[in-house]
Amino acid sequence: MLSELRIRNFALIDRLTVRLGPGLNVLTGETGAGKSIIVGALSLLLGERASADVVRAGEDRASIEGVFDVAGRADVAAILDERGIDPDDDGLLVLKREVAKEGRNRAWVNGSPTTAAVLGELGRALVDLHGQHEHQTLLKRDEQRAILDAYAGNAAELARVREAYRAASGLRREIDTLDARRREAAQRADFLRFQVDEIEAASLRPGEEEELEDEARRLSHSEELQALSGGLSDAVTGSERALLGEVGGLRRPIDQLVRIDPGQQEVRELWETAYYALQEIGERMERYAATVEHDPRRLDEIRRRQDLVFRLKAKYGQTLEEVVEVGRAARAELDLIDNAEWELGSLRKKLEDAEAELTAAASALTTTRVAAAERLSDEVTAVLPELGMSGGAVFRAEALPLAQAGALGAEEIEFRVSLNRGFDPKPLSSVASGGEMSRIMLAIKTILARLDAVSTLVFDEVDAGIGGRVGLQVGDKMREVAATHQVFAITHLPQIASRAHVHLLVRKAERDGRTTTEVLPLAADDRVLEVARMLGGDPESAVSLEHARELLERGVGADAENAQLSF
Repeated sequence: MLSELRIRNFALIDRLTVRLGPGLNVLTGETGAGKSIIVGALSLLLGERASADVVRAGEDRASIEGVFDVAGRADVAAILDERGIDPDDDGLLVLKREVAKEGRNRAWVNGSPTTAAVLGELGRALVDLHGQHEHQTLLKRDEQRAILDAYAGNAAELARVREAYRAASGLRREIDTLDARRREAAQRADFLRFQVDEIEAASLRPGEEEELEDEARRLSHSEELQALSGGLSDAVTGSERALLGEVGGLRRPIDQLVRIDPGQQEVRELWETAYYALQEIGERMERYAATVEHDPRRLDEIRRRQDLVFRLKAKYGQTLEEVVEVGRAARAELDLIDNAEWELGSLRKKLEDAEAELTAAASALTTTRVAAAERLSDEVTAVLPELGMSGGAVFRAEALPLAQAGALGAEEIEFRVSLNRGFDPKPLSSVASGGEMSRIMLAIKTILARLDAVSTLVFDEVDAGIGGRVGLQVGDKMREVAATHQVFAITHLPQIASRAHVHLLVRKAERDGRTTTEVLPLAADDRVLEVARMLGGDPESAVSLEHARELLERGVGADAENAQLSF
């Protein structure tokens, strides 16, 4: 619930703290005292579009801060987690909005910077504000559908429809994608076949380019390679006077050296290493010289093969791997032409089954919605006269069929109302009076109170055009809803004010020579005086004071009732 609202430099308000409690909270006061300003500040906090005009004259910026108790609210915790915002250990959520005179505005959640859109998302989960059309979720068909589904308990039916729609939509996308690829491949078939034939005929191998280059280099230098390798072989092992023979002749003096000085054994080992290494070089060069061929025909074949590789790379890719991948992709597209019809047929059969499931699921949801709409219509219509909407007022929840079933079913839900006997019910959006709209919402909330996740309801103008006995009935209904929700209402009626658990008086005051607005919690005699003022006449007369006491006594005592509140 909303436990505290702090307002600074907003319109007439310089500095104000409004502390609210569970149950029914009412704001009363003279016309023009600033009651609607407080509701306007709350609207701004909850994501309403900001205007620099709200900044109090002579100040640089206005700020609004709200403290909410969200302990146990898993939906709010999920929003915070998704946005990367740390929750408060005490279960409190602090929202703040600041509007600068130059038009810039900022927002925070639990001290972390955020956007007005995030405040709006959290605000919709925390507060339902009624009285001005731009805040009335009741006017939106999506909200009307959600209200009816909550009333009907359609969670399982709706989940089945969503899953069936998801499956059917996925299959449609698969079919569209495959069919588009098939058509594109068919248009490119001749070109694709040319690519496949040219690339596959080349029989390219990984690493072939480097192999061809190495072989071409050897063949083009074959005579030089034979001369070099033969000369090296002769120089090392070609005769007794060759290098190997000369090194072999060093064996005797090295042995004598080591015999006299065994410490030079390492020299003998170095000699042996050098001797055998030279021997290996001579033998290798001899074998290598025998393998070198002078083959102009093979060199010509390699040059032609290199030419082919160069042309394919110029057309299809920078490397052989890329060329091979182009051929593979072209072959896959050609295969698609042959296989697509079979695959499309299989997918279309699956789509038929999925659409049949969607139709069945949507039909089951429609059945529950139509039945629930009748029950909800009758229940709300029965409550309306108790809220001062007599004269044949009728509420209807209508199911409007859609051309085809979607993720939310096969119909839209529209709430309609007729406020005068003999007139057909019309959409709520055409109801002009904010007071009538608030009372219709109050009637619905009376019925749906235990199903609604939004914990705080704000009513403005709920008492427009009513009084006397109807005012008492409206007050009783608001108190009934307040058993499971926090209700915050602006009222001019003493009958409603007398039913409050928390009564707040809004009045103008002067501070430092400037007009401001202040809020005072009322109790005991102060509350009697305010209710007497609201009754009209002389608020200090014995008659007015007695009447005020009677109204307050008829209302269930706030202290006794608080123990029964489901918060």
